[in-house]
Amino acid sequence: MKVLLVNGSPRKEGNTFAALGEIARTLHDEGIDTEIVWIGNKPVRGCTACRQCSCGQPYPDGHTGCVFNDDICNTISSKFAESDGFVFASPVYYGQPNGALLAVMQRAFYSNGAALRNKPAAVLTVCRRGGATAAFQCLQMPLQMMNMPVVTSQYWNIVYGRDPGQAAQDSEGMQTMRTLARNMAWMLHGLRGSNALEEPEKEAWTPMNFIR
Repeated sequence: MKVLLVNGSPRKEGNTFAALGEIARTLHDEGIDTEIVWIGNKPVRGCTACRQCSCGQPYPDGHTGCVFNDDICNTISSKFAESDGFVFASPVYYGQPNGALLAVMQRAFYSNGAALRNKPAAVLTVCRRGGATAAFQCLQMPLQMMNMPVVTSQYWNIVYGRDPGQAAQDSEGMQTMRTLARNMAWMLHGLRGSNALEEPEKEAWTPMNFIR
């Protein structure tokens, strides 16, 4: 089994990547393969509502997915079919997810939604201080429209940090990522019909407050 982790930050190895890395390590411990794919920092088209999607059929040049094949969208979309679960992650900008990630998700979900249905998914957001819950809710809404079981954690999937490396100092946020990963593995094994499926391991809660 494999989980696709989409890094929706223009910074390849910033705090969003750190949060996904914690998930990837935990999934590996649970016997689940992962791939982190970065959306990059080049321009991404928004959906133009042209309704010319291939609906899974290849275009003359051989690609499938969105009619526009000049950015990262179809590269990510092409990995949907081979993936059993998904995590979409974004930094927070003005209380919203990165616009490039939203554009990729909207186009890929619309043009290749059949490859997503009934596969577990989660989202996470990373911020310096505020706006994370609004961005988190925004990212999570498409999952429910695509009939994707939403994987939960012990708290909203939020990690705090501004400068690279600061996310690792958010002990509760990192624990939330590990719990998310174990719940994802538990759900994937359950969907595969594993016998005597036990509840995922739970760590002792390690709360971290802003004011100490």
